[in-house]
Amino acid sequence: MNILVLSCGSRNKIIHYFKRELKSVGMVMATDCSRLAPALYDADKYFIVPSIGEESYLETILTICTENRVNAVFSLIDPELSLLARHKDEFLSVGTVPIISDYDTVEMCFDKYLLHNFLIKEGYKTAKTYISKEVFYRDLEKGRISFPVFLKPRKGSASLNISVANEVEELETIFKRHDDLLIQEYMHGTEYGADVYIDMISRKPVSIFIKEKIKMRAGETDKSVSIKDKSLFDLISDFVTKAKLVGVVDIDIFKIDNEYYISEVNPRFGGGYPHAYECGVNFPKMIINNIKNIVNSADMGSYDEGVYMMKYNE
Repeated sequence: MNILVLSCGSRNKIIHYFKRELKSVGMVMATDCSRLAPALYDADKYFIVPSIGEESYLETILTICTENRVNAVFSLIDPELSLLARHKDEFLSVGTVPIISDYDTVEMCFDKYLLHNFLIKEGYKTAKTYISKEVFYRDLEKGRISFPVFLKPRKGSASLNISVANEVEELETIFKRHDDLLIQEYMHGTEYGADVYIDMISRKPVSIFIKEKIKMRAGETDKSVSIKDKSLFDLISDFVTKAKLVGVVDIDIFKIDNEYYISEVNPRFGGGYPHAYECGVNFPKMIINNIKNIVNSADMGSYDEGVYMMKYNE
C-alpha cells in the first residue's frame, strides 16, 4: 500500500507516523513545490511538483498516483483541499482514494462566513461574524458587540492577514489594506483543539482527541495538554455528522462561561496532531484500515488526560 502526502512542507511527523504504520508493506511518498520542504526527505520517495495554481498541477499529481500505484492521497494545506475534493472522481478512476470530505463541505469549512451561517442554522454557538461594516457598526451602536474584534480573510489559512482592531479608526485602516475581510467577535475564554476521525466507510465519528491550548505560534498549537469532556465529545460528534465531514478533521473551540463555541474547522490534519498520535490516537492506522475496506470501531477518549505536548526545533 502506498500513501501520497501532498504539500508536505515541514510536517515531518506525519511522514514518520505513516511510515511507522505501513512498516514494510508500502511506501510513504511526498510532494512539495519547494526542494527546501524538510518533510520531503523523510519520505520513502518524493517529487518536486508545480505550484497549486499552475495548470499542469493536477495532471502532475494524477500521473504520480498512476505511475506509483498510490492507494490514498491527502493534503496538509487548506488551498489544496478544494482541488482534491472537486476532482475526487478523477483520483478514484486511477485507483487512488482522496482522504477528504465532499466538495461542498470542504468549501463551507474554508469560507468562514458560510461556516458561521451553518453553525447558527444548526443551533451551535459561535462567534458573532460580519461581512458588512454597516451591519457591524449598527450592532456596535446597539451594544450587541464591542471592541476589540478580529479582522480576518473570509477565506484564509495559517493565520495570514489576521488582525485585532481596538477602535473604529484601526478597523478602517485595516480594511483599506486588505480585501474580502470579515469582522469577528473577539473570544475571551479557554481555547481547545479537537482532532477527529470520521470513518470513511461508515461515515461515523470514531475517534476524538481534545487538547487545551496553552501557547500558539504562527497559527499553530505550540504547547497543549490533553483533556477529556463528555459533553464536548458529544458536541463534536453531533457537529461532524451534521456537517457531513469524513476522514481527518481539526476543530478549534472556545469555552466561555461554561459553554462551548465552535470557531474554525479544517478538514485535514491539524498542526497539533502529533499530540494526539503520541497519546495513542492513531489516525494513520484508521486511514489504512479504511483503504483496506475495514470499518474502524468507535474508540472515543482512549487516552490519558494531563499529557503535555511541547514543540521544539531540531
